[in-house]
Amino acid sequence: METINRKNLHPILKSMIPLVESIGKTFGKNCEVVLHEIGDSYKTIIAIHNGHVTGRSVESPMVNEGLESVRNKGNHADHILNYQNKSSNGKTLKSSTMLVRDEQDHVIGCLCINLDISEFMIARKVLEEVTWIESPEDPLAVDPSSSNVNDVLNHLLTETLEISGKPVAYMNKEEKVAIVRKLDEQGAFLIKGAIDSVAKVLCVSRYTIYNYLDEIRVDS
Repeated sequence: METINRKNLHPILKSMIPLVESIGKTFGKNCEVVLHEIGDSYKTIIAIHNGHVTGRSVESPMVNEGLESVRNKGNHADHILNYQNKSSNGKTLKSSTMLVRDEQDHVIGCLCINLDISEFMIARKVLEEVTWIESPEDPLAVDPSSSNVNDVLNHLLTETLEISGKPVAYMNKEEKVAIVRKLDEQGAFLIKGAIDSVAKVLCVSRYTIYNYLDEIRVDS
């Protein structure tokens, strides 16, 4: 970590310098943490950790939305959290600027966090491509207005699973019981073959579904 060596540094800012390194080490090498000093005629970095993220160092100027906020609003400026930023070499950053005030509520500095999310953006793109489905040919995706009882059952299953918001492979027993409870409340098990269909979707045996129903109906 780089820090400025100056005796007349405001004590509040001086006390925050250890936070810079601590936050940077907590979130790793892609997280730049910067402490700026803001005066009437200057705005400069007094401590920085992981400066390689933006290529800056101690005494570099403040060059982000935090500066614009302070410049435009002065002491009435607010924290700016979770905004997108870019480094000079094109890295995509998730940034937050938190203002530091003295006892008179004057802005004397700011603590900035710049997280390089470039690799995450690439990973998100890859995941979107892998999970993208060209056409809705899911065997459970059916017209809810259909009069076919099997279509109605499939629609109830699809709708209930979507509400749960979790893939079946990651569900525990309680979550699967909750799915069965919801289906039972909707009358799904009055449809012939529902037990086997639900068992297949939830990746359990038909006897497990019977056990779930017994638990549900005893509780109610």
